[in-house]
Amino acid sequence: MFTLGLWLGLLIALSPDSNAGLYYVAVERALLYQAPGDGAYLALSRREPVQLLTRQGYWWRVRTRDGAEGYVEARALSNVWIRVSKRQQRLYLYRGATLVRSFPVDLGPNPYADKVQRGSLANPDDWRTPEGIFYVAAKNARSRYYKALVLNYPTADHALRGLQEGRISKAEYQAIVEAEATFRMPPMDTALGGWIEIHGQGTGQRVNWTQGCVALRNEDIDVLWPIVAVGTPVLIEP
Repeated sequence: MFTLGLWLGLLIALSPDSNAGLYYVAVERALLYQAPGDGAYLALSRREPVQLLTRQGYWWRVRTRDGAEGYVEARALSNVWIRVSKRQQRLYLYRGATLVRSFPVDLGPNPYADKVQRGSLANPDDWRTPEGIFYVAAKNARSRYYKALVLNYPTADHALRGLQEGRISKAEYQAIVEAEATFRMPPMDTALGGWIEIHGQGTGQRVNWTQGCVALRNEDIDVLWPIVAVGTPVLIEP
């Protein structure tokens, strides 16, 4: 479904403050200016990668994939991303190539397999933690599990597999693909399941009790909360 090498090639900056680093647009829409705050001529979409060139106060001069150069507000850019290792049962927070923190996590009852369909009390094995490349689709500060970062599961990759295996309809597949393309919440009510989150109330003991979510201790998700924004990339690997 994915390779870590491709993922790192897209997202990693050489260091948190490197002028040669690769960042991404962390807001829904950012404007590219000819000069700081003047002469806007291009709109950049969320998660669009940009190369940092030089810094001028609260502005970065950047280059887009298409070679356009200009200034973007520094607050609109980020190189923060999250990696979850199911094998190690740890969450790793990065700024570019730099590991910032890591935390123990609780997962679903079968941490050795990818999620393919909705779980239930009758089939708790299907409460698996999904694998793949995701983004934070929403932040819920009033979660029943303290705080929650909602992921965009099911992704287009999961939807394609679900369509090929006859679990979802073509219309459901298209709705999931369109949601991913526009960084919206995907349909959560299909046979593939949904509402996979990184949330609080974890034990810190790597216990597998969730319904497919990644659970951290409350004090650990408090560390993530101000750093992670809607659109932040999340890699969940086996």
